[in-house]
Amino acid sequence: MKIKFYAHASFRLEGQVQPDQPLSIVTDPYTPGPAASAFDPIAESADLVIMSSATDRFHSDPSHINGHPTVVNALEIPPAGLTVKNLYIQSIPSSESLTFDFGREPEDNAMYLFSLEGIRILHMGDIGNPLDNDQLGRLAGQVDLMFALTGGHATIALDDLEQAITFIQPRVIIPMHYQSSRGVLNILPVTDFTDRFPQNQVTFVGSPELQLTQDTLPDGPHIFVLEQSR
Repeated sequence: MKIKFYAHASFRLEGQVQPDQPLSIVTDPYTPGPAASAFDPIAESADLVIMSSATDRFHSDPSHINGHPTVVNALEIPPAGLTVKNLYIQSIPSSESLTFDFGREPEDNAMYLFSLEGIRILHMGDIGNPLDNDQLGRLAGQVDLMFALTGGHATIALDDLEQAITFIQPRVIIPMHYQSSRGVLNILPVTDFTDRFPQNQVTFVGSPELQLTQDTLPDGPHIFVLEQSR
């Protein structure tokens, strides 16, 4: 499976969903440009886009993805899950921070789960609170790769994230949603998260891309920091 980091919470994943059936997926695309995220357009094609909501300009704008992909709003996935292009996707409803002052009521979003080439993947969406017992119970032992919100601010606090990681025990953690010199949000740098872990558990990849297989997954939680490409 190939992984490419675009920006913020947006990644591209490529793999075989079935033998001889390749699939390209983009997660949580942001609205590009200086009037919004300030990130560059993705401008690459994909088969499928999964968004944690449909109302957040940092997580839900597929307009700059080429190829007329099928777009799935994770909030609209039924409790039993949804199969799209032979990919089974599950949704775990969540919310923006219940304590941060947005100047409006916090909006709903969703974490989402799917498996590609036998690797079980969790994207944390835009959750703003500690994971509750029901959410943790669904995820414990069920995640190989976690795309983790590491910027604090109006998303999950780092103490709460670290507790969730300890409980869920993903084998790979890829940080997202952290401070960028190209972005406009005042959020934490990724090192505020990585400094919580021993150096031998953290790899700064030095590239936007990473390739993983079931055979190359580390035994214990290991953090891979990818370079932003947009």
